[in-house]
Amino acid sequence: MRIGLITEGGYPYVSGDARLWCDRLVRGLEQHEFDIYALSRTERQEDEGWVPLPAQVSRVRTAPMWAAEDDGAGYGRRARRRFAEHYGELAAVLCAGGLAEAPEDGSALEADRFGNALYGLAELARDEGGLVGALRSEAAVRALERACRSRGALRAAREARVPDLLTVAAQLEHALRPLSLDWYEDDGLGAADLCHATSGGPAALSGLLAHHFCDVPLLLTEYGVRLRTHYLAAPDASPAVRALLATFHGRLTAEAYSRAALITPGNGHARRWQERCGADRAKLRTVYPGMDASRFADVGESTDCADPDSLVWVGRVEPTKDLVSLLHAFAEVRKEETKARLRIVGTPAGSEGAAYLGHCKALAAQLFPDEAEGPHTVGDNPVSFEEIGDPELLSLADAYASGAVTVLSSVVEGFPIGLVEAMLCGRATVSTDVGAVVEVIGGTGLVVPPRNPRALAEACVALLRDPERRERLGAAARARALELFTVEQNVAAFHGIYLEIVSRTPVRRVVLDDSGDPLPFAVPAEAHVPGRWTERPHGLVARGGPARPQGAPVRATTIPATGGAR
Repeated sequence: MRIGLITEGGYPYVSGDARLWCDRLVRGLEQHEFDIYALSRTERQEDEGWVPLPAQVSRVRTAPMWAAEDDGAGYGRRARRRFAEHYGELAAVLCAGGLAEAPEDGSALEADRFGNALYGLAELARDEGGLVGALRSEAAVRALERACRSRGALRAAREARVPDLLTVAAQLEHALRPLSLDWYEDDGLGAADLCHATSGGPAALSGLLAHHFCDVPLLLTEYGVRLRTHYLAAPDASPAVRALLATFHGRLTAEAYSRAALITPGNGHARRWQERCGADRAKLRTVYPGMDASRFADVGESTDCADPDSLVWVGRVEPTKDLVSLLHAFAEVRKEETKARLRIVGTPAGSEGAAYLGHCKALAAQLFPDEAEGPHTVGDNPVSFEEIGDPELLSLADAYASGAVTVLSSVVEGFPIGLVEAMLCGRATVSTDVGAVVEVIGGTGLVVPPRNPRALAEACVALLRDPERRERLGAAARARALELFTVEQNVAAFHGIYLEIVSRTPVRRVVLDDSGDPLPFAVPAEAHVPGRWTERPHGLVARGGPARPQGAPVRATTIPATGGAR
């Protein structure tokens, strides 16, 4: 079958989020044909290029989310009236507030109004050209203002000032950029048998439009719930801005959940969020991320330990990892186990991570003053800060093999990839109870409350003193990881889901002859088998929407995949 894989800030870009997961999925399903539709987040991401692409990727179409170019489409009176109607309706729904989380909340009508307004804007963009200029216009701001001042609007919306309205209008223009793309024709996403959006937000919106215009079924995968990110974003924004944008993203998420054929959360934590945000439980299929177990096979199958007195932390250095609590916990561990050492292996995440790393090094020197060479350096200090590639840690597997117990001290975590890596290495683990940790561990490690150094220390001491228990937990952890979290199980799950969706989707393409009548058997079954089995007869056209009268308003590129980096 032909899969339209829609990504945002991800595959096939070298620095893309979830790049490895998508690449493994595409390579693992070589019996299918993939078209990649990629929304880039930054200009730098585009400049860095793509990863090498396998032969089953037929083409790649890209468009930037970081910039939008007005195509200069001049709307006539009728088009301006259509825009005012649909955008005004969208603004009215946002100012009414509420989320379509459950049928009993009485918001089904509001959900229909939101969907009608959204698709009305998309149809306007398809018929008349892009929406960039219209969404940035004074008319859009005035429509928001009228909705905010209308009777029955949210209190926070009624209190919106001009700067708030300008901010909301700009954010809506950014979020609605996929409406202006030319991806939704028969030679684009309309040619796919299935659209697979790898995240919520803009990627899911593109899948919604393919479903609306071409009846292509939508599969939505979320390893991190995008709506939760929006709720936590912009804490310094005014109440009006937060309320209006939260309603918009909530409505868009509910619409995607409603229209998707199936939804695949990456863990139970994400699944519970999706259910609270309106997802139908019958549509949910939990599919865990797939890890390359072969990288850790040598360490996992060996019972040797480089240092039975060492604790190891591996990951990106940033405040949410709460290394401060880990250092305080290790100070308690040293009181009980004087030979214990702590190895912190990771690289800082941006400037904030670099500053946090400096703070942690200073704290380590302060907590162990008699063993440090200076106030801000770590020499013989029992805490070492290292990176992958150091002489003693040439690989990620070597990092986990360097200690007896792997520790995770995060206060915020989605799916704990580092924890799964430690499990594949057969290491006993001590983790904080955040995100999907308990679900991943499944009883094969110790779990303590977050921000509790004393509990963390007690769990670490218990495992350092009991090598037999460590060995039992490590073996059980490796067996669990091999059963649930490998690339093979991930690919097999999605292969089955693809077949399930397509098997219950009616044939959509109707081929017409020269007189405009349907042509029977024009798309035989062989057309769905990988390979060039059929060629469309000359002069026949597939039934679809009208051709765009003007060029794509958002700068987009279509580049045939050549199997290599751009």
